[in-house]
Amino acid sequence: MGKHDIEENRKSKNVNKKSRTRKINGFGIFVLAVILCAAIVAGYFAPQISNTINKLGGGKQGVLAMMLGHTEETLKNLDKVNIVLIGESGVDEWKLADTIMICSYDPKTQKAAIMSVPRDTFVGTNKNRARGEDKINSRYLSGTRTDILLSDLEKITGLELDYYIRINTDALIKLVDLIGGVEFDVPMDMKYDDYTQNLHINLKKGRQHINGAKAEQLLRFRHSNNGTTYSTDYGQEDFGRMRTQREFIMATLSQTLQTKNLDKLDELINIGYKNLVTNIDIDKIVDYLPYVVNFNVENLKMDYLPGESEQCNGVWIYTHDKQKTKEMIQELFLDEEAVEDEVTQDK
Repeated sequence: MGKHDIEENRKSKNVNKKSRTRKINGFGIFVLAVILCAAIVAGYFAPQISNTINKLGGGKQGVLAMMLGHTEETLKNLDKVNIVLIGESGVDEWKLADTIMICSYDPKTQKAAIMSVPRDTFVGTNKNRARGEDKINSRYLSGTRTDILLSDLEKITGLELDYYIRINTDALIKLVDLIGGVEFDVPMDMKYDDYTQNLHINLKKGRQHINGAKAEQLLRFRHSNNGTTYSTDYGQEDFGRMRTQREFIMATLSQTLQTKNLDKLDELINIGYKNLVTNIDIDKIVDYLPYVVNFNVENLKMDYLPGESEQCNGVWIYTHDKQKTKEMIQELFLDEEAVEDEVTQDK
């Protein structure tokens, strides 16, 4: 299948994928959440309402599902979803995909996975003529070639990747501040200044309270002004940063999904509407919320694309290991049944 056919196929699939969710009133969600949560605690639900909530999974999941008008069939019809998360850096028309993560979530099994993709991953045709444009981060080009980025990631992973979400700095700061900050163990002293991007990082090693501004510093750090970086055991430069990003995401998820933040659902949704750039209907994302709030972060698997860094044609690139990548994709993203079937066929 040619590149044109792949792009046409993706466009066709995106047109045909219709949202199954209803438009909701943000303020109405907030009011209902407060009232319903209080009613749960007090035990004053009418029998029929309580029965409906129990049928929809009970607890936070059941309450939110009922508020969104879900039935017992809704969850059955929600598919496992793969999404590429993109964090950009740079200025004006020269913004690159500074952070790339492939994320998967299955609301039925309550399993999720995140795989970081090094921004220097080689996607060219000849390493002996490697250029900066042959790195995966350059495919993004300020969001003008996102389809090419997704297509390259599909070739590397073999996964179907139709959706992306671009997260900007404002969204990150607002999310972390909304939940009251995140408790996190900063792995090393971080001191770095980039005046061209107005980026100034100044964090001390150790467990501490991370607010929105500090979260941006934490997630963008690679090395200090004096050249010191993460330890070899932790993962140096980009590998250390990718590990920090994954672990901070886990900590943020764990603290965001606490019951005390249920009454902030309205504000969380509004942050999404205002700050996320995505090709997914936001209402479709909202449809997954009742099941996401019930997610246990212990079911989250995380790793990074296997491979090694090398210098080719004077350019540092990251070459992924095809066999190890295949094995990791099976472990993180494919259903156990599918893996077992493949093993059986090989025999």
